[in-house]
Amino acid sequence: MPLAQVARSVCTIGEMRPTPEVNRSFQKSPGEAKAGLRACCRQLRDELGEAHRDEASQRICDRIQQWPGFPSSAIVFTYLPMRGEVDLRPLIAAAPAIRWAIPRVVEAPERDLVFHEYDPERLVRHRFGMLEPDSALPVVEPMQAALILVPGLAFTRAGYRLGYGGGYYDRLLSKPGHAPTLGVCLQALLLSEIPHEAHDIPVDYIVTEEERVMPAQAGG
Repeated sequence: MPLAQVARSVCTIGEMRPTPEVNRSFQKSPGEAKAGLRACCRQLRDELGEAHRDEASQRICDRIQQWPGFPSSAIVFTYLPMRGEVDLRPLIAAAPAIRWAIPRVVEAPERDLVFHEYDPERLVRHRFGMLEPDSALPVVEPMQAALILVPGLAFTRAGYRLGYGGGYYDRLLSKPGHAPTLGVCLQALLLSEIPHEAHDIPVDYIVTEEERVMPAQAGG
């Protein structure tokens, strides 16, 4: 299905019509609205198809490589893709001089992400299905990173992010002193609006397969 046709498709849940080209009104609480929007965004991402997602992922990797300061970044936080997310593994392969770190989910004493050095030979399958680093690998603290690449189901031009509801990246972004954050997003899921609350923290920048976005210039 052509991208333009997919982007024009309307997924209706109650009063919500979450597509990039349609203004939506949110009649529910932000939490309820986000839950419905997640289902629509997953559907849209699936409809784009694997071939489109793979091509878009490569173009996004190319754009990040050209990002100012990226080539000189000593440590970069990234992620391993799941559920059709943008795949940044080509970027990791293209920049072996960078020290990469990927997240491991911990539940106690509270939900959080712990980042470890990336070693493709030492990955563990989490019960949720994604690959994580071996917990014995060296821990890398957020303040050590030069750049944090942030995944999400969708973003707005103001930098707000729609995640999966666990709050893990919300806690990471709320920590003081961390590096600049770069949201990674498919163009079709760069939305005009996402319900957000006071504790939601926008990312500093966004990159899609078609453009770079600076939320501060978009009123974020």
